[in-house]
Amino acid sequence: MLIWVAGATVLVLAGAAIAAGPLMSRVEQPKYDVVSREGDYEIRAYAPMIIAQAEVQGARRPAIEEGFRIVGGYIFGANQGKAKIAMTAPVQQQAATPPAAGNETGSDRWSVSFVMPSSWSLESLPPPADSRIKLTSVPAQRMLALTFSGSYSDGILAEKTRELRDYAQRKGLTVTGAPLLAFYNPPWTLPMLRRNEVMLACSC
Repeated sequence: MLIWVAGATVLVLAGAAIAAGPLMSRVEQPKYDVVSREGDYEIRAYAPMIIAQAEVQGARRPAIEEGFRIVGGYIFGANQGKAKIAMTAPVQQQAATPPAAGNETGSDRWSVSFVMPSSWSLESLPPPADSRIKLTSVPAQRMLALTFSGSYSDGILAEKTRELRDYAQRKGLTVTGAPLLAFYNPPWTLPMLRRNEVMLACSC
């Protein structure tokens, strides 16, 4: 009997984990048009957006956790207007200082950001209470993106960035800047259901 109960509990928890990722990720995402697609590679034309970002010192993984807490505090009401701002996806991370060649995740300073919901403007957003947070208007831009599921360890992110740069070179596309890393799901989402992306600014 205990075995059956334990088995049923495992199945319920597994089902909840499977459902949680997609359900928690049904939030507003940045608007873009797909200019071209080849497999998991896309050239996207992004609309202008506003981001709330914080720069954090340290290795990539602890930096995104700390950055999430800082920017998350802003959208959850730790701002001068005590306003609650809807969560969006993805959480974005980008090296704030250029990493060494061949070591794409080796920076010691990172920018962590959320795109603000489209219902807010730079003028209507409440000023941050935390001086580490900056509200920035990002103009329309094109990005070359590679989407993948599963884990997003430093090694995998570096590998995916190399694949993206190799693809750009094969196609004769000009890409610039540090890769923008995007994570769409809560950390408890099963790896096979995660949506992760590496993007590069593209003159294409």
